[in-house]
Amino acid sequence: MALTGRAGLLALIGVLVVGLFLPSWQGVLVLLGVLVLCVVVDLLLAGGVRRLTFVRAGATSVRTGELCTVSLTVQNPRRRVRGVLRDAWAPSAGVVEDRVSVDVPAGGSRTFAFELRPVRRGDRVSDRVTVRSVGPLGIAARQGSHVVPWTVRALPPFHSRRHLPPLLERLRELDGRRASLIRGAGTEFDSLRTYVIGDDVRSIDWRASARSSDVVVRTWRPERDRQVTIVLDTARTAAGRVDGALGGLPRLDTSMDAALLLSALASQARDQVDFLAFSTKVRASVPRATLPVLVQAMAPLEAELVEFDARGAVAEVLRRAGRRSLVVLLTSLEPSIEHGLLPLLPTLASRHRLLIASVSDPAVHAMAAGRGDLESVYGAAAAERTLAERRRLTALLARHDVDVVDALPDELPRALADRYLSLKAAGKL
Repeated sequence: MALTGRAGLLALIGVLVVGLFLPSWQGVLVLLGVLVLCVVVDLLLAGGVRRLTFVRAGATSVRTGELCTVSLTVQNPRRRVRGVLRDAWAPSAGVVEDRVSVDVPAGGSRTFAFELRPVRRGDRVSDRVTVRSVGPLGIAARQGSHVVPWTVRALPPFHSRRHLPPLLERLRELDGRRASLIRGAGTEFDSLRTYVIGDDVRSIDWRASARSSDVVVRTWRPERDRQVTIVLDTARTAAGRVDGALGGLPRLDTSMDAALLLSALASQARDQVDFLAFSTKVRASVPRATLPVLVQAMAPLEAELVEFDARGAVAEVLRRAGRRSLVVLLTSLEPSIEHGLLPLLPTLASRHRLLIASVSDPAVHAMAAGRGDLESVYGAAAAERTLAERRRLTALLARHDVDVVDALPDELPRALADRYLSLKAAGKL
């Protein structure tokens, strides 16, 4: 049962009437009697809510920040139901309007559409549907809740897809689909053509030139069908939030965005992409990943407050990657790398090439520039120490032939894709 605002208004009018014309206990009892009678009449004549049935339909997945629609059909087998319906969802589901007026005739049904704009990645689950059926006097109402399960999966937004067209253009140049074919160690022979000014003299094929009236050069194309293994660190450091153009997002979300861009680019290059999310155990695994499957696998992942098990991750990579591949580890440049990952590099580097991509915090860079007062100077000194430690780790990894991409959140996806193309152009995959 629920009382409406009209019940309060009626009680206020009754108090004024009793106070002015019947200031006695008898007047108070008459007022209470009238109010109780009105409430009872409304409850008896209001449509029941317990026998209502509900059917959901609509979107089951949507990119984070985009709009989707979930419909709710109310079926009423008995007396007319008139009042208000509330479809409750978790706040992160971003329901535009969760309350609607309902008027469902006896034996009829009504369908209502609710718009959702999820603000967080993951599975957004509906809570319950509450219906308040108001009586004819509008003073009291019957109220009941029903569990009508529905889940909308908010997928990673993939903001960096705007970088894909120019990257694909670069890939077409590397792949020999334009006239500017390249030559590099480890690339595949494509064809012969006549020498033009500007060609690398090292690409001249002297035997073919001897049989021809012109100087002939070899053209090359990057190697294809290589294996790219993307390892996503979902441990403690991935939970830290960093500022960016889209607000403070966890490092994990930025790493996912970079992984999606790299996966899309590598797939277009006809390389095989394998995905692995790891903390102390395998959180998600997608062999021969395609973009739709990858975003579905990433969507429910959240950072765990545990230390990243580098030994376990390396063991999984060695077990899964049967041939030489580019292993891309999306993690944080922390001092723990020196004790966790560094001793394992000889084993890993003997079979694969390792590329580490890390998100740098813009707040640290901003703090390093502070010189306004004593507090800012101390903050700048602490920030510079942090940045120097990251540079030291980068140099240390480089000495072990590990490529490192350390970039700000808005720049990391493009920087990682550029490094992949550079390795491919140099035939180092």
